Amino acid sequence: MSFQALYDEVMAGSERFGHRQHVHLTWLAVRRFGTAEAIAVVSDGIQETARYAGAPQKYHATVSRAWVEVVGYHAAEHRVDEIDQIEDFENSENFENFAASNPALLDKRLLSRFYSSALLASAEARADWVEPDREPFPWTVNR
Repeated sequence: MSFQALYDEVMAGSERFGHRQHVHLTWLAVRRFGTAEAIAVVSDGIQETARYAGAPQKYHATVSRAWVEVVGYHAAEHRVDEIDQIEDFENSENFENFAASNPALLDKRLLSRFYSSALLASAEARADWVEPDREPFPWTVNR
C-alpha cells in the first residue's frame, strides 16, 4: 500500500485535503503499517508530493514525523474493542470515532504544545527530525 493509495482512500469522501484528511491518512498508515513504518510512508509521500507540486520547500521533516508519532500514540490508546471484525477495523466510521475521542488531533496547532515556533522555523527542523523543546511527548517521558 502506497501513500498515493492512502491518499486516494481518504479523498474518496472529501472535496479537499485539509488537516482532518492529513490526520485520517496518518491514522490509516499507522493502523496498516505501525507507527515506525508509517513515519517513512507518510513523510516520503508528503515530500514527494511537495516536490511534484514544485514546492519542495513546503516539506517539513519534524512536523511530518511528529504528527505520525502523535497519531500513533493516540491510535495505540484507542484500540478497537471488536478486533474480530478486522475487515471493519479501519473503516471511516472507526476514524470518526477515533477523531471524536481525540479532538485535539484536529487542531493543527497541537504541535505548539511541544515545539516553540522558533525551533519549528529552523532549517534543522525542516530538514531533519528534532526533539520537542517545550514539553516532551508523553510516550517518551520514562524511556
